[in-house]
Amino acid sequence: MLKKGFILSLVGALTLSFGGAGLAADHGDDEAKVRVVHASPDAPAVDVVLNGDVVVEGADFKAATDYLHVPSGDHEVEIFAAGTVEEEEPVLSATLSVEGGEAYTVAAVNTVENLELSIINDEQMTTSGQTKVRVGHFSPDAPNVDVAVAGGDVLFEDAPFKAVTDYLETAPATFDLEIRVAGTEDVVLELPATELKADMLYSVFAVGFADGEPGLDVIVLSDMSHEAMPAEMPATGMGGAQNNTSFMPILFAGALALGAAVFFLNIRRKQEA
Repeated sequence: MLKKGFILSLVGALTLSFGGAGLAADHGDDEAKVRVVHASPDAPAVDVVLNGDVVVEGADFKAATDYLHVPSGDHEVEIFAAGTVEEEEPVLSATLSVEGGEAYTVAAVNTVENLELSIINDEQMTTSGQTKVRVGHFSPDAPNVDVAVAGGDVLFEDAPFKAVTDYLETAPATFDLEIRVAGTEDVVLELPATELKADMLYSVFAVGFADGEPGLDVIVLSDMSHEAMPAEMPATGMGGAQNNTSFMPILFAGALALGAAVFFLNIRRKQEA
């Protein structure tokens, strides 16, 4: 049986700062923005190494960094158990390819025995006066889920583990939301008074174990829209400028981006001797 409950982990309480090593000094069009999220429920605190330099130290489960500005191109990312960079091999390593002007979330997901990186493209703008939100399913033992208005219509449908939806645009408001087992009325996590502000973008990641500890929880990250698209811009589909003004079910059909927005890197895992 899945647990019910709600603990809102706001990014302001969890944000870590990147170290200065390996960062771009100036923020130009040839740079990308990258942040890191620790979403593996049974993994210990971790250190993150970028191109040989430690950029994150002691990140616990549910911690998220602020955005790091890095040059476009390929970057070597290594994940170590906290405090073991000098003594041990990384538990996970991968090549991260980024494009200038783009923003990315790099999430360590799954159990520690199956640790992998989810690389997610982050949008950076909304239609002026609107807000955007998306949902990621990072609970390794939870079934497919729906996200719905409390007692009402389903907004995001049948999201499997490791899926991240496209952003959905709406008028700013405060919503009572809930996560349900897909196709049922069984509420596994309540998200009351979820405030979505104008000209902001939000990522809501479900993390933790459905049956075990740490229990099911969410991380809510602000993706920070510093520049809003003008309201008169034409709609370009679920991933771009839109003129949606309310949470209506028809607007959310086909919202899951299971291949375009998220891909999983081939990783080189440390093998036990």
